[in-house]
Amino acid sequence: MTAPEFSRLIPLARLGEGAVREAIAANPAEREALARRFQLISLDHLAAVAELSRGKGGLVILEARYEAAFVQSCVLSLEPVAGKISDRFALYYGRAEKQGGALTLDAEEEVFEPLSGEAIDIGEAVAQELSLALPAFPRSSEAAFEEKTPDEPAFSPFAVLKRLRPSGKS
Repeated sequence: MTAPEFSRLIPLARLGEGAVREAIAANPAEREALARRFQLISLDHLAAVAELSRGKGGLVILEARYEAAFVQSCVLSLEPVAGKISDRFALYYGRAEKQGGALTLDAEEEVFEPLSGEAIDIGEAVAQELSLALPAFPRSSEAAFEEKTPDEPAFSPFAVLKRLRPSGKS
C-alpha cells in the first residue's frame, strides 16, 4: 500500500472529553502529488479545518470544512479550466467486529469508515472528499459541442440490414 500524498495523522489518544481541532494545508509537493492522483493540471490550494470528537458507543466523529483551487482539462477542447470548491463533510469511524464471518457495525449511528489502528488520517479524508467533489466533466465556457439538428435523420444500424433483405419479403 502506498502512503497517502497528504497525510495528517491524529492519534486517538489525543481525543479526550472535548474535541480536537486542526487546521491543515497541503504543501507544494503534496499538491503536486494529489494533482497527479486526481488527473488535474494543477492543485493550487488545499486547506481544511477538521474537528475530531468522541461520540456514543466508541465512535469517533470527523467534521471538516475544506477549500481547494485547481485546474482541470476541458473534456471537449483540452483547454485548462480553473475551478474552486468550498465544502464540508462528516465521517463516522467505529470499530467493526467480526461475528461469524460478517462485518457488523453499530446500528444507532452511520459508520462510513472502520476504525483500525490508533490514529485517523484527516489529510487523506480531506483528499478523498475532494476527489468526490471534483467536476467529472469539466468544460470550458468557450468549448462548443456540435449537436445534431432535429431534422437530420438519425443513423440506424437496421437501415443497412433493410437494404440486404430481398424486396417483397417481410
